[in-house]
Amino acid sequence: MKHLISKEGFEKFKAEWEHLKYVERPAMINQVQAAAAEGDRSENAAYTYGRMRVREIDRRLRELDRILDGAKVVESQASDDGTVRFGATVKMKDIKTKRERTYSIVGEKEIDPLQGRISMKSPVGEALMGKKQGDQVQVQAPKGVITYEIVEVTY
Repeated sequence: MKHLISKEGFEKFKAEWEHLKYVERPAMINQVQAAAAEGDRSENAAYTYGRMRVREIDRRLRELDRILDGAKVVESQASDDGTVRFGATVKMKDIKTKRERTYSIVGEKEIDPLQGRISMKSPVGEALMGKKQGDQVQVQAPKGVITYEIVEVTY
């Protein structure tokens, strides 16, 4: 099943895959081989750690393979009518507190709420999709419903 991903997100995952495959994994394999050559592997911390790290790298490579193989890259393009779509960056203001927040609408595999990157399937993302600058949206939060006004939509 294909999942949407931004071009930037795809390139980031691809760069991580290449770094792990061609830099980190070969370096760790060399360390494991050097540690194994020292003799008794049962009490060799470098050997044990190295094997564990290679397994972690292999696990992440398989995860990245699934992400990259199942990705449908979507380039961010401004909509003609200024509506919020995948790839938009939306600045919005809480009507009560006047606190502003900025979110970028990205694919589920590239979310990072601390960096303001949210999925279009998140409660905030769903509320924003299809809306325009000046519209108000309501989002169900743990503390109750929060009403935001969309201040700006950029791509």
